[in-house]
Amino acid sequence: MRRARGRWRRRLLHIAVCVCVIVAVLAGVALIGNDFRFRLQHLQVLVGDESLEAVLTMPTGTPPRGLVVIIHGDGPIDADNDGLYFPWFEVAADAGYATLSWSKPGIAGSDGNWLDQSMEDRAAEVSAVIDWARGRASIPTERIVLWGASQAGWVLPKVAASRDDIAAVIALNPAINWLRQGRYHLLAELDHNSAGQAERDEAIRCSEQTRRLLKQKADYNTYRATTCDPEPLTEDRWRFAIRNYASDATDDLVAMGGEQVPVLLMLSTHDRHVDVSETAATYTSILGAKATVQYFDAAHTMARPAVEDSELLGLVIAVLWPRALMADNSLAAYRDYLEALP
Repeated sequence: MRRARGRWRRRLLHIAVCVCVIVAVLAGVALIGNDFRFRLQHLQVLVGDESLEAVLTMPTGTPPRGLVVIIHGDGPIDADNDGLYFPWFEVAADAGYATLSWSKPGIAGSDGNWLDQSMEDRAAEVSAVIDWARGRASIPTERIVLWGASQAGWVLPKVAASRDDIAAVIALNPAINWLRQGRYHLLAELDHNSAGQAERDEAIRCSEQTRRLLKQKADYNTYRATTCDPEPLTEDRWRFAIRNYASDATDDLVAMGGEQVPVLLMLSTHDRHVDVSETAATYTSILGAKATVQYFDAAHTMARPAVEDSELLGLVIAVLWPRALMADNSLAAYRDYLEALP
């Protein structure tokens, strides 16, 4: 019995040592993986009567040559997107650029409510933040580059068309038309989930009903009383949809084309949210040679498809080595484009 107990003690000790070694190794990897090449400071940006919580990242060791202004996609996003923007901040710093990003209204201490905004409101907010930055000698605004993803596709061209100080635009999977984008996303998800014909027909019927209610600008009570959506929108979200369902980037892209602003269009080959074929065709037909189109083996967020399809895998990589979340060559393409700007 004593020998048996001794063997078990040795085994448990061996297991404990192995666990400690693994934990120490993972902790070391996480420390290295989350050590980014930029300096970060927290700021408060005053826009009218409201304050936005912001972060400003700066290159280390070299004077910055310009400023990247971040325009978020959909959702309640804070200034660094829970750290998911850090790899983008880092490669911008490597290219000599500072980056300015802020929490959406109502998120992480920012005043207001982002669901009260139209795309015009969002564009006005971006422009006001740029004006605020230009009034501060500590922020490098010699070159101003707009970086935006997804829903930002309805904001980027509005800002670029309304100003004469935008050096370039980087757009990640921007949509063109709100309603067409919604239908594309619906059908892509049905295909991804191998939905049967009856399920497809019902989903399309519900989508058509929602479109009719949007075009009627139905109040929330009417929407809730008549919707067949299995997950109805909240009242704030419904009002947000009413404000923005008619969004279409085409006219703003034409206006932006008049400003001769170069665009890097970064598109994902596994995007189930945005029809990137329509996006590429629209941008190139309007902007011509000013639009540089690059495709990546990525999901909508520019993450590797395996990461987006597995929350657990995404969490592990995000904790240990956030840069590895991004699709191959996506960060390098962004850095190279910034470095090549005149």
